[in-house]
Amino acid sequence: MFESFFPRPKIFFLSVLLWGSLGVAIWYTVGDSLGAALGFALPEPEGEAIVGLHYFYSSSFLWFYVFYTVWSLAFAAFWFTYAPHEWQMWSILGSIFILFTTYFGVQVSVALNNWRRPFFDQFQQALTGDGTVSEADLYGLIFIFVQIAFVATGVFVVTRFFVSHYVFRWRTAMNNFYMARWPRVRNIEGASQRVQEDTMRFASIMEGLGVAFVDAIMTLVAFLPILWGLSQYVTELPLVGEIPNALFTALLFWAAFGTGLLAMVGIKLPGLEFKNQRVEAAYRKELVYGEDDPDRAQPPTVVELFNNVRRNYFRLYFHYMYFNIARGFYLQADNIYVHILLVPTVVAGKITLGIWQQILTAFGQVSSSFQFLVNSWTTIVELISIYKRLHAFEAVFRGEELSELDRNYLSRQGGGFAQPIPDPSPGSGGPDPIQTIEDPKR
Repeated sequence: MFESFFPRPKIFFLSVLLWGSLGVAIWYTVGDSLGAALGFALPEPEGEAIVGLHYFYSSSFLWFYVFYTVWSLAFAAFWFTYAPHEWQMWSILGSIFILFTTYFGVQVSVALNNWRRPFFDQFQQALTGDGTVSEADLYGLIFIFVQIAFVATGVFVVTRFFVSHYVFRWRTAMNNFYMARWPRVRNIEGASQRVQEDTMRFASIMEGLGVAFVDAIMTLVAFLPILWGLSQYVTELPLVGEIPNALFTALLFWAAFGTGLLAMVGIKLPGLEFKNQRVEAAYRKELVYGEDDPDRAQPPTVVELFNNVRRNYFRLYFHYMYFNIARGFYLQADNIYVHILLVPTVVAGKITLGIWQQILTAFGQVSSSFQFLVNSWTTIVELISIYKRLHAFEAVFRGEELSELDRNYLSRQGGGFAQPIPDPSPGSGGPDPIQTIEDPKR
């Protein structure tokens, strides 16, 4: 799944994590001073956020373009030299481009958040009727919103278009990897389904889930500092009272609580989804054999196999029921959580309508990012089950030992159970490392 597209996947992804974390640390600690030393202007004074398209070509943003390009290309140059790979242009440079466009899309949300304070503050002032806010003032801010919205649309379209091609290249790499071994794996249980359907489903899920995960990480990187700064306006929480960085602390507690809750109540779902694919495959296989062999797909066998399907689905429905109850109650509570937190601050008159809007947006962005697992759990469950199927497939044709569950399942299906045997020395003319035990009824 991964070595077909990425060079030395375990080391590669670890290096991505370390190199990316180091880059973020440098950017948020000495990034400003380093940029100033290279001739870029210092960041804007505290409290003076840029409103409008100028945000995207301000001196600090131009410095970010340079820093990201140099940092990421240095990483790419190392891997191009250290472990050249057939798909490195897409897997490495393509990933770098996706990270940039995703982060840029998050910065569009930051620009909109900067716009909210002046617009809603003027809106609040206009409602007083004192005449200090003109129609031109509000129309001007609305026009700025339209400009940012067009940028947001363009970034979204470009990102989704490129990601679609990127993921299909990944599927192509997997397909080529498996088909190069087709003579050895063609008799493995469900080989055709795993090469065609599972790689297709893996790619389609990664297209949506992968971008959502990257977006969640980038949103945290962009909005956590904003939320930290906005916490100065909220010093008191209901029931708790005054605590340092009250808003930030309350968010971390709420996100951790939701993630832990959903992980606990949904712990059985990945295994059931995996087992569901197994019983469906067994039922489908018997029907396919019955098309050519009158001795197969006999009523007793079909009834037993379909009963296995029904039994697993009913168990899946039951576990999803209480999972959806917990998830639904948590998400509904999440809609009012921040409003409850802000009641003492609003009553005390410590914030304006514009600041209130900024807090709601920043809190919502960070909260949804922290709740990535909560919002994507059912999709993650499906991806895990597909990963398990492909992993078992690869374990067989690599000659690796299968888990007891996989061995029992394949042997029950009668056919296509690949037994790993010792790999002969190169050029010895010995047996192939994969030996297939055929079904006697075929």
